[in-house]
Amino acid sequence: MYHGSVRDEQVKVFHTVPPLDPADLVRGQFRGYRQEPGVTPKSQMETFAAVRLHIESWRWAGVPFVIRAGKCLPVTTEVLVKLRQPPLTNLAAGESNYLRVRLSPQIALNLGARIKRPGATMVSMPVELSAVERSEGDELDPYDRLLGDAMRGDALLFVRQDAVQAAWSIVEPILGDVTPVHEYEPGTWGPAEAEGLAADIEGWHNPQEEP
Repeated sequence: MYHGSVRDEQVKVFHTVPPLDPADLVRGQFRGYRQEPGVTPKSQMETFAAVRLHIESWRWAGVPFVIRAGKCLPVTTEVLVKLRQPPLTNLAAGESNYLRVRLSPQIALNLGARIKRPGATMVSMPVELSAVERSEGDELDPYDRLLGDAMRGDALLFVRQDAVQAAWSIVEPILGDVTPVHEYEPGTWGPAEAEGLAADIEGWHNPQEEP
């Protein structure tokens, strides 16, 4: 099966990611966390983390990856891939073309692009193609798919030991209290200090609730 090859490539990618520097990490803790049952009043445990990393390969040279995750954030799980600006900047002025993958609460795959607006003038307009979408009612409960895959002997979604070791080597330099914990309000996108990690790439993308 091809699953072994896919997992081999995952490990290869991990080996091309340099260990993270504390300067590429922002930790946060939502206001009120220390009042939660069982939490010490002086806890420095993060409930939010944002990191910036790079892949040192010819294919991804110069492409930053910014990732953030945390508790009490506004909505959903989403991946946004911004494409490079085309040479015809006058025609495609504005936001970059993108691929947007939403993982929850519904699954959706959207391709956004700027095209020429109909007419004689060279003016662009944004369009979005929704290629795949599934309603919430069809979404599997947490771990349902993993349990089913385990019973079928399908290991694609499970992490292999060498991948775990490679991933730990990336994050090992930022483990513990190597950076301060910044407070943020529940329902926001984390502490303001995280904005600097994405400042040079037009800032973070904040997913919106689907209508």
